[in-house]
Parts: sequence; C-alpha cells; structure tokens
Amino acid sequence: MFRFDRWSLTALLFCCFFGHATGSEFICRYCADGRSHAMMPLGLELDGRYQYAPDRQVDVLHLKLDVTPDFGARTVAGTVSITAQPIAKPVEILRLDAIDIKVRRVRCEQAAVDDFISTRDGLQIAFRDPVEVGTEFTLQIDYSAQPKAGLYFRTPEMGYPEPDTHLWTQGETHEARHWFPCFDYPNERSSTEVICHVPESMVVLSNGKRMGQTIDPQGLKAVRWLQEKPHANYLICLVAGNLEKLEKRHREIELGFFTQPTLAEHAANSFRDTPDIMEFFEQEIGIPFPWDKYYQVTIRDFTAGGMENTSLTTLTHNTIFSTATENIRTTRNLDAHEMAHQWFGDYVTCKDWSHLWLNEGFATYYTHLYEGHKFGRDAMLYGLYKDATGRVLPQDKDTKPIVFHGYKNAMQQFDYRSYPKGSWVLHMLRSQLGADLYRKCVQEYLRRHALSSVVSDDLRQVIEELSGRPMDRFFDQWLYHPRHPDLKITYKWMPKEKLAKVNIKQTQKLSDDVLLYHFPTKLRFMVDGEVVDREIEISRVEEDFYVPLVSKPSVVRFDPDYTVLANVAFDKGNDLLEAQINNVDDMMGRLLACVALADRKTDASVKLLAERLNSDPFFGVRIEAAKSLAKHDSDKALEALRSSWQGQTDARVRQAVVQRMFGPFTAETLELALEVLDKEANPAIQSAAIGTLARFHGKKSQEKLTSLLLSESFGNEVADAAIAAIGKMNAPELAPALLSALQTRHAEFDARDFGRGLVALAKTAKSLDDRHPDNRDAVFQFLSSQLEHPKLTVHTDALSALGQLGDRRAVSVIEAYTDSGDTRIADAARRALGDLNAARTLVPAEIIDLRKTLAELKRETEKLKSELKEFKAQDDADDE
Repeated sequence: MFRFDRWSLTALLFCCFFGHATGSEFICRYCADGRSHAMMPLGLELDGRYQYAPDRQVDVLHLKLDVTPDFGARTVAGTVSITAQPIAKPVEILRLDAIDIKVRRVRCEQAAVDDFISTRDGLQIAFRDPVEVGTEFTLQIDYSAQPKAGLYFRTPEMGYPEPDTHLWTQGETHEARHWFPCFDYPNERSSTEVICHVPESMVVLSNGKRMGQTIDPQGLKAVRWLQEKPHANYLICLVAGNLEKLEKRHREIELGFFTQPTLAEHAANSFRDTPDIMEFFEQEIGIPFPWDKYYQVTIRDFTAGGMENTSLTTLTHNTIFSTATENIRTTRNLDAHEMAHQWFGDYVTCKDWSHLWLNEGFATYYTHLYEGHKFGRDAMLYGLYKDATGRVLPQDKDTKPIVFHGYKNAMQQFDYRSYPKGSWVLHMLRSQLGADLYRKCVQEYLRRHALSSVVSDDLRQVIEELSGRPMDRFFDQWLYHPRHPDLKITYKWMPKEKLAKVNIKQTQKLSDDVLLYHFPTKLRFMVDGEVVDREIEISRVEEDFYVPLVSKPSVVRFDPDYTVLANVAFDKGNDLLEAQINNVDDMMGRLLACVALADRKTDASVKLLAERLNSDPFFGVRIEAAKSLAKHDSDKALEALRSSWQGQTDARVRQAVVQRMFGPFTAETLELALEVLDKEANPAIQSAAIGTLARFHGKKSQEKLTSLLLSESFGNEVADAAIAAIGKMNAPELAPALLSALQTRHAEFDARDFGRGLVALAKTAKSLDDRHPDNRDAVFQFLSSQLEHPKLTVHTDALSALGQLGDRRAVSVIEAYTDSGDTRIADAARRALGDLNAARTLVPAEIIDLRKTLAELKRETEKLKSELKEFKAQDDADDE
C-alpha cells in the first residue's frame, strides 16, 4: 500500500511514505521514518492473542454511497445502500462496522426491519423474520457523521489555502467505518457506487467510471461514479474539492493526475513516468491493467505517502517537487509502487493482514523491477541492497515472521517484514525459478484468484503446479519463521591441489523460531580473465566447498548475482579486494568492496575508494565509496571527499559527498560549509551543508542561519534545514529570530515542518536565563497559542515543545489535554508532562561532576585503608 517519503518516496513504500535532507523512500504505510505517534495512521485495537479474518454473515454484492459533505462543519450525511444475501444460514441480526455514526433510519423492501441498535462502534440491524440463505436484499441506511478518521477535510478554517479546499478518504486498514456503516475487512468484496453532492465548481473523484452528474434540489452538483468489478471495502475512495488536472493515455486507459491549484505549477514532474510504468507492468505481469481508468490525486497532509485505492491512488502533496533538486527528488518509485498495487492488493487482495506481504511485498519488488527496466539491472540490485542493509538485516532481534497472526493492531503488520523483506522473498523466488517461469507463475496466480482474496499458500500452490518443485521449505523458512541467515565465509587457495576452498558457516543462533536455512546460490572465480561459476547448495551449519581451478583466482565472489537475503561476513585479502573493486563487469562486487574497505585504514584503501568515487560508472558505487571514505576519518580521505564534490555531476552523489566531507571542528570546516552554501544551487545539497553550521556557535554561523530562516525554496526546504540546525545548536540568542520566522511565515510551512519548528524553538529557548524574561515569556505564549491549532500534528508538537521548554507554567496547560478524547493528543500531553517533570529533577552538571569526584575519592580512600591494613598485618607478622 503506502509509501512514506518527503518528495520521491524513494519507501517507504516508501514510502510511505518525510525528511527533506534524505530523499529516501518509504513505501505506503511502512513506518520506518520516525514519524511522531500523532501522525501515525489509525488502526483498530483488536481482542485476542491471534487475529484472523472474521466470519462473513452475508455476501455483499453492491454498496452504494450517496453523501453530502459539509465543508464548514466538517461533517458528512447521506445514505448507504448495501445489497447482499446470506451465505450459510438465515440472518436474524446483521452486524455492521460503524464508529461514532448517527443512524437516523434503516429501510429494506425485501425484508422488514424490526429494529436497529447503533452503538459507538457498531450497528446491529434486527429483521422481523430471518432472511433466508440466497435471498437478495438491499438495506438503505440514512446516517450522518463527524469523522475523526476515514474522511478528512482540508479547509481554510483548518489553516489550508482557500484555493486548495478539498476532502479525501482513507480506508486501509479499518478507517472506512468512521464515515459510513459497512463490512470493513478485506475478505469481503463488492461492486461500489459513489454519489457526492458538492458546489458546482468542485471536482469529485472516486473509483471506477464517471457516470455523469446532475444538479440536485439544493443546487449542488451530484457526481456519480461506478466501480463494476468487486473490490475490498478499504479500497473505496472519495476525493472532492478544488483540483487541477493533467491528462495522458496508455492505450485506451485514461491517465489523470490531479493536484491542488497552489501546487499545479510543478505537478507534471510527478506524472512523467506513469504511462511507461503501466506499459512495463502489463508486459512484465502479463495481465492488462484491470480497471477502467487510472487517476492519481494529491491530498494535503496525508497520513502516509500514498494509497492504492482501486483506479484512484491518493498521494501526499509532498510528492510534488521542483526540478531544482535535480535527480535527488523523484516520485517515480512511489508512482510505480502504487500502480503495482492495482494488480497486487486490488485485483487480488490479502484475505487478512497477516498475509499483507502479498500486497506490499509485490508492490515493493515490482518497483525494483521497473527501476531495472528503466535504468538497468544494476539499478534494481542497488535498490535491493539498500532495502536489505538498511531495513531488513538490522532487524535481527525481531522474532516475528512475515506471516504473523499475533498482532494487536493491523498497523503493526506495516513494517519491514511486509515491504522490503516481502520484496526480497519474491526476488529469491524469481532468482531460483528463472525470470520466465516466475513470470508465468505470477500470471497464473493473478488469473486464478482474480477479484478475490488470497493467502500465501495460494501462491505456493501455483508455483508448485507450474514448476514441479516442492516449495514448502522455501515458504516455511522465509515466510513462516523469522529472521535471515548470518553467514561467515572464508577462502583459501590450495596451490598443490589447485583447489579453491570456501568454508561457509551459518552463525545465526538457532531456536524453535530461527531455523537453519537451506538455499541455492553460486560461487564465482575470476581466473586469468575468465569467469568460473560453481552452483552450490547451503544446507548445514558449516560446510566446505572445493572448486578445481587452473590457477589461483584474482577474484572470489559469493552469491555474485545477489540472490540471497543474508548477512554475509567474507573477510578477503587486500589483493582480492583490489581486483574486485576494479572489476568493471561486476557492480555489486565493486560496491561490496567499497564497503569492506571502510575498515581498512590504509592509504592504499583511500586511493582505491577515491578512484571509485571519481570514476565509477554507477552512481551507487560512488555513493558507497563516499560513505567508506568518511569512515576512514583521515586527512587523506577527507581531502578525497572535498576535492570531489564540485566535480560530481550526479546530484545524488554530490549530496552524499557533501553530507560527509566536513570533518573536524575547525575554522576550515566552517568556511567550507559556507562555500557550499555560496556555490551550490541545489536546495537538497544546501541542506546537508546547513546541518554542519549547527556545530559552530560563532557569529558567522549564527548570522548565516538567521538569514536562511527567511530564504525562499520550494517547500521551504532550506528554511526547514536552518530551523533544524538551530534546534541542535542550543544557542538561546537565536530564539527571537526563530520565533519571528515561525510567527511571520507559519502559513508557508507544512504542518509537519511547522511542528518540528515549534520543538526546535523550545530547545533553543530552554536556556534563556532571567536576563531575558520577555523573550522567555514570548516563546511560552507562542507555544501555548498553538495548542488549539486545527492541524493535529501542530497541536501535538506544540505539546511536545512545551514539555521540552522546561517552563513550569506549562504544567496546568498540558494537564488539560491529558484527558482529551483524541488518544493521540492525550498521549502527546502525557509524554510532554513526563519531559517537563524529568527536566525539573535534572541535576546541574557541576553537582554531577562533584558527586563523581567524591565517589572517586571514596574509592581511593577505601583502597588506601585496605593497603594500610595489609601493611600492618605484614608488619605484625615480621615482628613475630
């Protein structure tokens, strides 16, 4: 599903999903970006130790929504019509999901309704006589709601630009029940129909085909959309408001990109790859795009990066980017991820959230496949490498498998297991089966289960049928058990026997949860310029492999095609690494050699890394060379970085160099950071230099940061970086300037950025002493005034800021929110009180130092006493 990321969602899934300075991607709702709890999408707290799909009383055939939103009151009212028929036994009481929905009336022509009970979390409808199995009936439920989730308004009263007024809905995982009564679980599918009444100037978007519009008796425009193919309830989507449109086509499929008027200038940047992505997916998947159209629409302050609603993907407004960042910002991967969901997640849908990887793993992997299609196999492998080393392998303490029923909240499934690890499972499958057979299996899996719900075993059965291979072990070790193998590899050349000996140990701690892995891979040797490959099977704790060669190899590689998700420790000699890093035909080999040379603190290593940094044909290798040079922490390594930055034409590499080239705390470092800010036009790279200014408390850095608070850049990226630097600097004299910038430019900042600014202000002003009572009071009053901000993230960040400010006047102010009906606000208030109380009990540093000194004196005294006692005992013995 979603991808988290500030601009490109390179995600985060990216995803989703938003640090300015990184450009990293997080997919869908993948929660790896450290967002505050307040901005996490809502999930449903569930009962029981294990979670499974609920029973279905009825088969829902069609759901029709006819709604009128009130943008001023931020409410919705209308009628939901549910056409269904009982499945296994007559229905006397029908249970629907509905949270804080006011039901006015329930009608049914085919079966008389005796009564209904509407509670805070559900709706029960009692029929006068049981509805018999196979009897089709249609319920009409008149209702109204003021949703706290599911349906979100963005209006001027909430702090948004008036031209951008709009609303949007979000279903996954269980948010639809907040704005209309329904069966809210992915094991139920139906066709859907949405009619929305809005002012005539507004645009209405929903799933499926646009069936026309009329003017209703109230003078509102009623727009009707129909999705004829059945899909899961969480995929129903409504977006309405002031939107501008870009159009393209792929074959007969209409492609549309809608965005808010204030963002329209740069919208084309985020839409440029869509036709090519769809064409590639149709070829790779082997099934035509399965829906009537494909629209994408940006929405303000989305709870994630993107959502793959059937035929209508919603995207964070941060998907819009300017070309000033060159190739650092891109929405290509977000675009590909969400479109892949139209097959994986929409066309076939996981039966319950324990099998979420069938949605998210496929979408993540097919994003990598598209990257490989567009830029070559090396680009695909580099994406898989970043996923493995940055997201999966570090989670070696986690004991949860990919398929996991033990969650308490479905959002707990939206982590590395479903996204990058699920993607790696598919990559290993494709590597073992071969691309053609894998493609055939996926195509059959989709055909067989089209427009239905699936579990992981459905995929296994198809692969077994088409390949003839038993897949039980593969699925068991990678899906139903946690973790990954840890491999320790050693190599020895045996000259008399002309044998290459490779020893491979699995070093992960084995248990009932963590298995001994069994998988195929390959060894590769370079001998006199020729490649020698040996297929091997890993199946034991430790095993030796002997490979006859005509002479000593210059290169030895394990898993050269990069097909195994494993933490590999392969300590090679310097001569092997040098040959490997210079092998122009092996990008992954060069990259891994760069990583290995980070720990070889020699001038020769610096030279090899500098050569890769300045001349390697693949940008990812250059980035890894920059990272390794920074770890050397030597003058020569630092000089290699500094001499490289202006010559790097790829902005991604230039950013990586600038992030790592500043080095020690010297006047030269400060001047270099100022030089970058003077010469570099790319705001993403400027932000890397701005962070360095936080280390310098002198006049130059403070004046520069103060001026940058007023800088103009798309999305205020540069000003945001300056605010973050000031927050780290702990310079109370900058509090007035930061306060002024937040007061005068608040409307220009995104909610998340403005909220981070409040926290930075609190940290900066915390040290203001009694000589600046007016400044302290101004900061306190400003932070307090943001507690009624209509944007949730600003509200919760204001609470956090007051907690960190350390002003005891905030206690009673914060306490008023600890009983808030919104758990996110209440939790933020309680954390803020904890911070405030902790600050009160902090002991001054001088006292801590004095206590340490006294403790040391006490230890020395006890030592002297002991020595004196021993000396006296020895003296007494001598006297005897």
